[in-house]
Amino acid sequence: MINAVALRAEVHDQIKKIGYADIVVGIPSFNNAKTIGHVVRAIQVGLAKYFPRNKAVIVNSDGGSSDGTIGMVQNTSIEDFDAILLHRRVEPISKIAFPYAGIPGKGSAFRSIFEVAKMLDAKACVVVDSDLRSITPEWIELLVKPVLEGGFDYVAPLYHRHKFDGTITNSIVYPLTRTLYGRRVRQPIGGDFGFSGKLAQFYLTQDVWESDVARFGIDIWMTTTAMANGFKVAQSFLGAKIHDAKDPGADLSSMLYQVVSATFELMEHHADTWMPIRGSEPVTTFGFEYTVGLEHVNVNTARMLNLFREGLNNLREIWLDILGAGDFREVERLGTLSDAEFEFPLSLWVRVIYDYAIAFHKRKLPVEHLIKSLTPLYVGKTASFILMAESMNAVEAEAEIEKLCVEFESSKDYLINSWKK
Repeated sequence: MINAVALRAEVHDQIKKIGYADIVVGIPSFNNAKTIGHVVRAIQVGLAKYFPRNKAVIVNSDGGSSDGTIGMVQNTSIEDFDAILLHRRVEPISKIAFPYAGIPGKGSAFRSIFEVAKMLDAKACVVVDSDLRSITPEWIELLVKPVLEGGFDYVAPLYHRHKFDGTITNSIVYPLTRTLYGRRVRQPIGGDFGFSGKLAQFYLTQDVWESDVARFGIDIWMTTTAMANGFKVAQSFLGAKIHDAKDPGADLSSMLYQVVSATFELMEHHADTWMPIRGSEPVTTFGFEYTVGLEHVNVNTARMLNLFREGLNNLREIWLDILGAGDFREVERLGTLSDAEFEFPLSLWVRVIYDYAIAFHKRKLPVEHLIKSLTPLYVGKTASFILMAESMNAVEAEAEIEKLCVEFESSKDYLINSWKK
């Protein structure tokens, strides 16, 4: 049995006083005092409006904030229920806020939330990011109700995003996880999820809490673990996701490393599950889809293509070893094209990702070196998509992502045959 996470004595005392909960809403945080108050208010209104008779607890699992985040959670409340057209709840909402224990990272924060949900024997749980600016009370209904009333164990978010946003999801994570596990969960690393108490308890039994899952791999791990273990999965349309801007100077290869290494590690763990699966099917989708205004994403494709060409010069031997002579020649040909002509073929991109998954499986290079060598290829593929989709509307751009998914699915035998060699 996996050891329970260490919760402070006062947290145990609070849990004991509360006794049980129907719904637990978790917010992992680290120095989010400026935004977390809005998130807490939206949760309180959502619980009051849609679940007035259910006993609910808000759990803030904090990474040691020094800006008063925990105090902001404790002191945020709805002052005037009449002003937002609500009656006071039959059941009051409890709050628990504490610094989590364990490896610093989002996964450790989630583990503490799962532990509280288990102790309270919660029926339904939600986790939402602490820097959300676009969260509404309806998110709580859309993430909780499929669990409480629909019998679903896992509810992924479905957002509208700008066509040039979320490119790691669009070009790698969504097509690959859809192909591997046969379920079309569009945002497998969305960050805001609903899940059953039963699934929370299952997560706690998994021996991953001293690994990279505890640091940064929790989102893809939760989604994949639910799909690969036969839990009932759905998604809910939440509108737009607007949160604190990420540093545009941040190292892209670090983000790619975190997401792709976690995805590949899960492939290792679940190989017996995904190998027999062919094709994919939609998952049940809740919520009313509507068009949302999205901020434009500015992209410098000339700089991206320069990075791709630099990779071709600097990583030639590594790429030749991973991709093989035939595909490497195709990549070399791309390096000779002008910016206006540049187009990364879908079939080649699919083989690149499969070849990298196989290289990971066969431990051809240290993991960080391997996946960071993928960065210039990913940047080239992203630039190709941006150049092609510049004049497309959102529906047309999504259709191109669907074409990529179909290519991943139709080439799955290539992955399996190479994996077994």
